[in-house]
Amino acid sequence: MKFYKSKAFIITVSVLAVWIGANVVLYEPDIPVQELAAKYANENSKFVEIDGMQVHYRIEGEGEPLVLIHGTGAMLQTWDKWTNLLKPHYKIIRMDIPAFGLTGPRADGVYNDSMYVNFIEQFVKAVGVDSFHLAGNSLGGLIAWKYATAYPQKVKKLILVDPGGFHEVNDKGGSFIFKLARNYPTLTDLVSKIGTHFFVEKTLREVYYDDSKITDEEKKMYAELNQRAGNRHAFVERARYIHQSNEEELKPITAPTLIMWGNEDVLIDVREAEHFKKIGNSSVVTYDKVGHCPQEEVAEQSAADVMRFLLVK
Repeated sequence: MKFYKSKAFIITVSVLAVWIGANVVLYEPDIPVQELAAKYANENSKFVEIDGMQVHYRIEGEGEPLVLIHGTGAMLQTWDKWTNLLKPHYKIIRMDIPAFGLTGPRADGVYNDSMYVNFIEQFVKAVGVDSFHLAGNSLGGLIAWKYATAYPQKVKKLILVDPGGFHEVNDKGGSFIFKLARNYPTLTDLVSKIGTHFFVEKTLREVYYDDSKITDEEKKMYAELNQRAGNRHAFVERARYIHQSNEEELKPITAPTLIMWGNEDVLIDVREAEHFKKIGNSSVVTYDKVGHCPQEEVAEQSAADVMRFLLVK
């Protein structure tokens, strides 16, 4: 009978109560991909089959190819502003990576770094580019630099925007929903069902320094695309693969590299840029009063910095 008064019993009952309550109050069903595609695909959208997935991508503009990789919980639309600013000068190629956007989950549930690198290689082959500039934000930054180590001959210049790789998810700061998914695996089923509107509001406020720049349209898009069938469960699965990299892994990168960071990033601290300075031919630019996504929060300034970097011979 003592168990019923124990700390373990109280915690168990509390977690169960939270799980039941959240399912009742916050539950939101999946949205079929066909319904979302009708709303969030446009005239530039195309789909290509990779590993059994119908991968959503867009190619806009003319010139040297610039491939853009988005971060966790995001989608190719995170690059809309850069695309509009850069497509007069470059061929902008962007996609929804596995687990996110219209592309959605993998059948095998594997979301490790190697899978994403292999995915990018399959994707660039499928769209017919062999040599290109490569940029990524957050998880996309991690994938970009890992790809550059695996295929250095293909990456002409590398742009890392608040990239992942060295931030421990249990450190001070970081995303609330990511910590929940990673640290409390017993809540996996809950996290993969409860309403995305609840988390999107909080997460976007973590991503942006200036919350006034967050639009209702953006909130709705993030929420609905994360409700794509399978995406919420895939998000939780991806959280389990996070690990810290070793600076030695950066050594194979030969491409000139631009490291961009928001000084007020609360998800991946700007001090993490010190790791990436170990890349031989690299430079760093930081932005005051900017959070985790400079490509959205200070699009014109950050795109201008990209242009200057790419124009240097």
